[in-house]
Amino acid sequence: MKKYIDLSRDITHDMPVHPYDDPVRLYQDKFLDRDKYVSYKLESGMHSGTHIDTPMHLTNLEKYINEIPLDRFVGRGVLLDVRKESNICFKDAYSDLVRQDDIVLLYTGHSDKYGTEAYYTDQPVIDKGLANFFVEKNIKMLGMDLPSPDNYPFEIHKILFANNILIIENLTNLSELVDAKDFDVIAFPLKIRAEASMARVVACIDI
Repeated sequence: MKKYIDLSRDITHDMPVHPYDDPVRLYQDKFLDRDKYVSYKLESGMHSGTHIDTPMHLTNLEKYINEIPLDRFVGRGVLLDVRKESNICFKDAYSDLVRQDDIVLLYTGHSDKYGTEAYYTDQPVIDKGLANFFVEKNIKMLGMDLPSPDNYPFEIHKILFANNILIIENLTNLSELVDAKDFDVIAFPLKIRAEASMARVVACIDI
């Protein structure tokens, strides 16, 4: 049997978004009693909620997310418990934990501040040495319960993107993976011609 853990944020009207981004509008525009069917509209940037960034977001690589092979979004998951670290650095133990083509998830606990101003202004950041370690290991994706792995001028983003590592931001429920010995991550984006996409990210554990 398999257990699926949803690591994604709900998409709702006026949901928390980065200060750079426009509000999310999700509303019903067709009603059963009036229009004979129900329908909703969504107006949102691609960086709202749980989403995947591609290199096109901050580099001149013009490859849209719908052009990336599907196998880039599925893989063996590795959770690194980095709670209480404001500067998330490399540790020797990571060398044996992380393998090529892994999808690495950073559990910072910062997701508890989701919906507050502090979520975007008081976040942990990833050290350059750790980013370079992920490059050396040639991982597929780096996910985190943060709005971003860094701040302006987004050096960590650029290190990862220069090496074709995708970034998943605004994860949740990573606490449920702390005791999981083995799990896979499934993180499919929309098939959309854009530099990023909202995503439904799921961890799959054998039980």
